[in-house]
Amino acid sequence: MKQTLILDTNVILRYLTNDVPEKAGDCEKLFNSAKAGKVKLFVTDICIAELVWTLKSYFHLGNEDISEKVIAIINTPGFCFSDEALILDAMIRLKEENVDFADAYNAALAARDDMKISSYDRDYRKFSDITAIEPPAFE
Repeated sequence: MKQTLILDTNVILRYLTNDVPEKAGDCEKLFNSAKAGKVKLFVTDICIAELVWTLKSYFHLGNEDISEKVIAIINTPGFCFSDEALILDAMIRLKEENVDFADAYNAALAARDDMKISSYDRDYRKFSDITAIEPPAFE
C-alpha cells in the first residue's frame, strides 16, 4: 500500500515559484514520485486557500494565473483532494468573475448543494446560479 502524504502549502509554493531552486527541485522529485504512483499527495481545501492567498498577496499573481496553476495541480496524477470538483468549480469562478477565493468557493458550494448565501458581499451577485441574501433574511 503506497503512503499518502498531506502536502503543505509551502511545498507547492516552492515548486510553482522556484524562489528557492534547490527546494523546487526536491519538490519536483516528490511530484514525479506521485506521478509514478509511488506516493499519494493529499491537498486540503485549507492548503488551496492558503496557496491562492499567498500567490495573490505575496507573489502578486492575478486570478487567471492562480486559477491556471491550481487547475494544473489538480490535474497532476498522484494528487488527491477532498472534493476535486468543488475546487475546480471555485477556480473557474475565481478566474471568470475575479472574486476572492473564499467567495468563489462558497459560490461553488452553494450552487452544488442548492443553498443560499448569507452575506453583505456584492461579489455574489456576479454568479447567476446562486442567491445571496443579507442578514437577517433566511426565507
